[in-house]
Amino acid sequence: MPAANHDALLEHLRAYQQDHLLRFWDQLDSTSRDKLAAQINQIDFEELSQLIEGKDSSTDFAALAARADLPPAVSADGSGTDWTIDEARAKGAEALRAGQIATLVVAGGQGTRLGFDLPKGMFPAGPLSERTLFQIFADRLIATGKRYGVTVPMYLMTSEATDAATREYFESNDYLGLDRDQVIIFQQGTMPAVDAASGRILMSDKDSLALSPDGHGGTLRALDRNGCLDKMKADGNSHLFYWQVDNPLITLCDPVFIGHHLLAQSELTSQVIRKRYPTEKVGNVVQVDGRTQVIEYSDLPDSAAEMTTADGGLKLWAGSIAVHLFDIEFLVREKNSSTSLPFHRASKKVPHLDQAGNRVEPESPNATKFEKFIFDLLPAAKRTIVVEVEPAKAFAPIKNADGAETDTPKLAKQAISDLHRSWLVQAGVNVTDGVTVEINARYALDAEELADRIPENLAISSDRYFDA
Repeated sequence: MPAANHDALLEHLRAYQQDHLLRFWDQLDSTSRDKLAAQINQIDFEELSQLIEGKDSSTDFAALAARADLPPAVSADGSGTDWTIDEARAKGAEALRAGQIATLVVAGGQGTRLGFDLPKGMFPAGPLSERTLFQIFADRLIATGKRYGVTVPMYLMTSEATDAATREYFESNDYLGLDRDQVIIFQQGTMPAVDAASGRILMSDKDSLALSPDGHGGTLRALDRNGCLDKMKADGNSHLFYWQVDNPLITLCDPVFIGHHLLAQSELTSQVIRKRYPTEKVGNVVQVDGRTQVIEYSDLPDSAAEMTTADGGLKLWAGSIAVHLFDIEFLVREKNSSTSLPFHRASKKVPHLDQAGNRVEPESPNATKFEKFIFDLLPAAKRTIVVEVEPAKAFAPIKNADGAETDTPKLAKQAISDLHRSWLVQAGVNVTDGVTVEINARYALDAEELADRIPENLAISSDRYFDA
């Protein structure tokens, strides 16, 4: 709504007791008025009102947990299915060659917890090359395309905080070797933060609402709004490989994972790791009343987390690592659903302006933020399967600065080196203890390809980077 329509805007806001958003209107120039009006018009106030009033449905996780069991699952050794790993690999390779696979990386996060002021995808993660997370993913897509004779599209979802810097990074670095049309960058939606006591939307500035990304569950709405689902279908893609930007060890476009998804005729397949202990802080992938879903570790009672099977193993062992494969027709079916992706609430400290326009920096949580989680699509899927991967081969997230106990750059770089060392040893290479190694995916995509390329009788006694 243009700024000239102030009266109509005010009338609309009054209907939802949010007219304070125009408190500073007379102090704004026309550009700032248009900016504020545009932000206001992006909000679904009817939906927001229901969230504020708590009229949306809530979940009794304790009751769910009491009925929870493990969903259909493939163990890392391939057991749990009627087909073999080789059959899955062949099926996945067939889909890749046919151009059926598109990929999507969720890259809306900044490296704040890392002490890194840029989008997290620009963080240098290569243990020797210092190649960024984005470069590592691009290398793997380039190598995959070469192996299967296909161009695999990369959809890249940014946030308001990372969009401009991400676009500039790709443009100034020649799209990291990918084709320009291969990379489709789009921005996720936002939700306003509201005052926890009054339900009033907070303002970050006189012309701006306190907005934050609507969560990785906002992916589906963003894909639809930006025409990405239509483009995928037009390009012949039928499955979407989804991952989050902080995992440099991602098994991107792994044909075995894709094959399990296809042979199970799954609409939504998730990679999982086997929990190391009952209360590990990962989402628990479970099956309740015939439907697969995720129960967050904070919502799972210890009594349920500690349940065991007859052989003494954990009953609910599947921990989510935020890697999924979607049937695109399933996403199209669910894009307009009002129930499959509910909002979750989080109590946060949100800086804002007070009534006089002074900036307030709260010392304790003062606001409610609303976000969606992509795994909430699981119960809507008619068929699902989870596929176990070994963390050492597939999961080394970079979330915390070095010095933290888990998920640090140092640990991720060590995991990359350890995996590549295992490939070299498997190929008969003598690698001196303590040496750091790194293999660019364009040199070898996996251990088998490395064995075919590596020189005979190779010995490595100092740090070594195998470049493209």
